[in-house]
This record gives sequence, structure tokens and C-alpha cells, in this order.
Amino acid sequence: MDEMQILVPVAVKSKLTEQLKATLLAEIEQNLKRVDHDMSQLDFEANGKLAEQAEINVQAVAPLRAQYEAQKVQMQQMKDKFLADKDHLERLTIGAELNRAPMNRLVTIHIGDDMNELLGGEILVEDGKIVEFRN
Repeated sequence: MDEMQILVPVAVKSKLTEQLKATLLAEIEQNLKRVDHDMSQLDFEANGKLAEQAEINVQAVAPLRAQYEAQKVQMQQMKDKFLADKDHLERLTIGAELNRAPMNRLVTIHIGDDMNELLGGEILVEDGKIVEFRN
């Protein structure tokens, strides 16, 4: 066997433009609204279930309350992450490069190839269009 084909990860970066910034901020806002709604829904559901459980078995209320509190903590952590992402994005200047989900490329390798030259690589995207390949 003289050659082999392998998948090599390639970093994808987006150049921050006004349009991308507005889109990402809108997504974060939507996620924040969803988390707030889910937290309100959880509170409403928890209050009803806890009151119902208190009538049936008072001793079962504490574990149920702990379960709801754990869910609420997870939701608050998610909300805090979205708020931190929003703050970070708002402070970024136009033209900054954002890491996106990596992709793979198919590479044919041969005996004697320099692996350092084959690995890596970046794709720079601006407003959905590829503008540059980098090694």
C-alpha cells in the first residue's frame, strides 16, 4: 500500500461583521428568553407538585424540592453562560475572528509525507462565504 486517505480536522473561523454580530446576538436573546420561560414554567410546575405532594406525603416534599432546585440551578448556569457569551460578543470588534465548528477534509497521504504539513489548516468565512484558506 503506497497511499492512504485520512480525514484531517480543519478549523473554521468566521470574521465578525455587523450582520453576523446581529444574528448571534439575536440567537443569544432568543435563548435567554427560552431559559427564562423554562424557569418560570419550572417554578409554576414545582409549586403545584410540591403542594400536591404535601397533601399526600409531607416527607416526600424535601427530595422533590431538591430535585426542582437542582434543575433550577442548571437553568441558571445556562442563563449565566448565555449572558457571558452576550457580554463577550458585544465587546468584540468588527473584524475579529470567531471559532466555529470544525470540519474534516479528506487527504491522501503517502510514505515519506511530512505530517506537519498535512495537519491543521483553517477556513475563514465572512458572511457565509469562504474568503481564505490558511495553513
